[in-house]
Amino acid sequence: MDEIVSKYDISKRDMARGRNLKIAAVSAPLVLPAVPAVVFLLLMLVFGSTPPVAATFLFIGLILTAIGFVIGLGLAGFFAIRHSAWTKDMRERIAADGIKAEEIEWFRHELKTNEKRMLKEMSKTDPMLEDAYRETLASRLTATRIVKSSKKELFLAQRRQSKLKQLKRLNKESSAKFTAEIERDLKKIGSINDEAKTMLAEAESRLQLIEAAAARGSHLADSELALKKLSARASELPLALEEAKMNEEIRREIEAETEKE
Repeated sequence: MDEIVSKYDISKRDMARGRNLKIAAVSAPLVLPAVPAVVFLLLMLVFGSTPPVAATFLFIGLILTAIGFVIGLGLAGFFAIRHSAWTKDMRERIAADGIKAEEIEWFRHELKTNEKRMLKEMSKTDPMLEDAYRETLASRLTATRIVKSSKKELFLAQRRQSKLKQLKRLNKESSAKFTAEIERDLKKIGSINDEAKTMLAEAESRLQLIEAAAARGSHLADSELALKKLSARASELPLALEEAKMNEEIRREIEAETEKE
């Protein structure tokens, strides 16, 4: 289990790469046209003693500046796409072992409009309730992601199960073995899906309680116990799902080799 957790650590190098991609996307359309503009402006000031020479430098400088701007826009788009892919990869790695309260900003686009508004209001009026709200939001986001991913895994496992039934006539012994293993995985993933749905319902109920407490201007006396329960589920379920996914990948490779034979 420790190996699964450590696999998703984000290093300083990863963060530096993201910053560099963002800086490159912003600076490319500014730097590339600025360089020829500055260079030919200086050339025009130094060597443009006569109007024809100055006009020549100005004309060439404008052309190269325009070309630099177009190339800069292209590079900005390229780096923006790379930064978007990097952000998506970081989100998946962060969410793999459960989203934590301090990681909410990475998933702000997944928050509902009301949740963003409540976070903003609580940060101004009641920091303690804000902490509780962030913890519960982290559990809600984790549960939502697990429900979606486990549903997808169930669908894929069911497809593989149907495919194995068709191949059962060719190799009854190995197909029966794989079918039994897939059925066990179906039960395991189904259990994860059901538990994630329960955690999601609990998190959404807790969010309603915290929002009601914020509206009354009071504190939640029992929030610590409930949040510990939700946090524990948020940290355990993603790892269980990742383990099921790895088992499925191994089984898929074995099936592919069997089909080739």
